[in-house]
Formats: sequence, C-alpha cells, structure tokens
Amino acid sequence: MTLSDLNRLLTGRHSCRAFRPNPVPQDQIEQILTSASRVPSWCNAQPWHVVVTSGVETDRFRAAMQTEAATGAPAPDLPFPTSYSGPYQERRRECGWSLYEAVGVERGDRAGSARQMMENFSLFGAPHCAILSSPAELGPYGAMDCGGFITAFSLAAQALGVATIPQAALATYSPFLRRYFEIPDDRIVLCAISFGYADKDHPANSFRTDRADLSQIVDWVG
Repeated sequence: MTLSDLNRLLTGRHSCRAFRPNPVPQDQIEQILTSASRVPSWCNAQPWHVVVTSGVETDRFRAAMQTEAATGAPAPDLPFPTSYSGPYQERRRECGWSLYEAVGVERGDRAGSARQMMENFSLFGAPHCAILSSPAELGPYGAMDCGGFITAFSLAAQALGVATIPQAALATYSPFLRRYFEIPDDRIVLCAISFGYADKDHPANSFRTDRADLSQIVDWVG
C-alpha cells in the first residue's frame, strides 16, 4: 500500500447522512472491526469495546433512540464543547450550512434544521450501528485511543465500499444507551458509528467539507 492509496481512502471517505437499507455482510463487518483494532493505544490497553446492531435489532434500536431523543433529557458521559470560536466556529458553520443547503433548509428555518438534526437519531437510515465505549478509569486517554479506533474503522469500511458516520449526537443520551445495551457503569459511552451503503442519490450526500492548509495547523520548529 502506498501513501497515494491511503490518501484516496482519506479523501474518498465522508460522513454519510443517508444510507440504503442493504445490510453489510457479517464477514465484512468482522474485517472492519479487526482492522480497526490494530490501531495503537497507550500501553496497548486497547480500551475500545463496541456493540454492533444488525437487521431488526437496528430498527428496534432506531425507534427507541428516536423516542428517547424526543422525550428524554441529554446527559452525556463526556462534557460536550462549551463553545466554538475562531476557525473552529467557521468550520462548524461551513459544514452545517453546506448540509442545510444540500437538503433545502434555508437560513432561519429553525424547524427545518431541527428536522435534519433529528435524522441523527434515525441513524440516517443505516442498517447497522456500532456503540463505542471506553473504561471510565482510563479517562480522557482511553477516549483519545478510541479516536484512533474510530478513524481506522471508517477507513477500513471505506476500503470495502462501506459508508460511515461517527455520531457524537447519540452519546448525548449515554444513560439511555447504557440501559438499552446493558453497558457496564464502569465504561464511558463515547459515540456511535452508523454504517452501511451510501444512498448516493440523496442530496445529503452531495457535498464535501474542506480541510485546513498546513499553515493553519502546523508550527515548524527547527
């Protein structure tokens, strides 16, 4: 594998916001998970653990998740960002407005933006969802290691033609996820990854985000 091969995976990957219902074969899901588990972790602790849904269990979870998001109170295990400022705010806004423009939500249409936000809790129609957790005792470093797992999962999936979207939104309801999937209390719920085959004709998948130039993210010393 060359750097060009890796770059093709990185640039080809995007956060999919509309999926076809077709399931991913079990052996391919196992390949994705096996590849993702090869990422480095502090002291090789490998803190990640995932619950993966398929078939009717995904649909059952989707319905329960939508109900919880509509009626429950947010209570994430990890504190969400207190604010976005400067370039982080600009990038966030650019991503949000690109999505809204793609799906026909005009600026100021709060009802339309709320409807689109709720698509998170329908898993964007994905046939599978992976709920990722880490031991609470490992704190932010366990969570950081799991970030590598999420990236590797997304790239391994991309290599097999499987689309993904890592979702922090579902972790907003961590107590619900813990009850629903019987995740032990000594684990932190970090995020979900919805995955399947992209609906390439859906307008929500018609835009791509940019990346900052090196001059914006690197300070060279020496």
